[in-house]
Amino acid sequence: MYPVHDDDAALLLSLTVAAKRRPAALDEIITALAMAQDGEIPAKSKLMDAFARMGVCGLITEAEGGYTLSAAAQAMMTGQRAKDDSATRLVRLKQQLADFDPKDKHPSIQVTQEQLLTAIQSYRAAQHSPQGKNIQTDKPKSKNSWIPTKELVQGRQHLSSKRRKP
Repeated sequence: MYPVHDDDAALLLSLTVAAKRRPAALDEIITALAMAQDGEIPAKSKLMDAFARMGVCGLITEAEGGYTLSAAAQAMMTGQRAKDDSATRLVRLKQQLADFDPKDKHPSIQVTQEQLLTAIQSYRAAQHSPQGKNIQTDKPKSKNSWIPTKELVQGRQHLSSKRRKP
């Protein structure tokens, strides 16, 4: 695969997250794509082209009404380091895509603009709802932590005499 586009690498990275346990629907892919690119979603035409290119190369397959990574793409994604951030993963993935040589021709995956528009609108609607923002934010740390506070440590001095050693 010689011409490598940014959207191809981002699509594969988002499918890695979205289709972890089962084939992912388009709205799940859009949500993962936005998370990988700090809230930015590529244009619908670019996404349609990325789905078609990745399908022809055999990296994305349709299964059970959703989309998932093929065995070749999963092997490519296992080489990614867990400690890297999204930008570093995208750069490494683009390099792997440049080195990838598709062996067979596979059927193209046709995603329509209407399907993408619906998925993007559902993502944006979830952004404005209070429950949708929970997907992309970290849980706040509770103030009640398990680490002993100063009062608990000072309270230890008043232990019974049975526990003290002579």
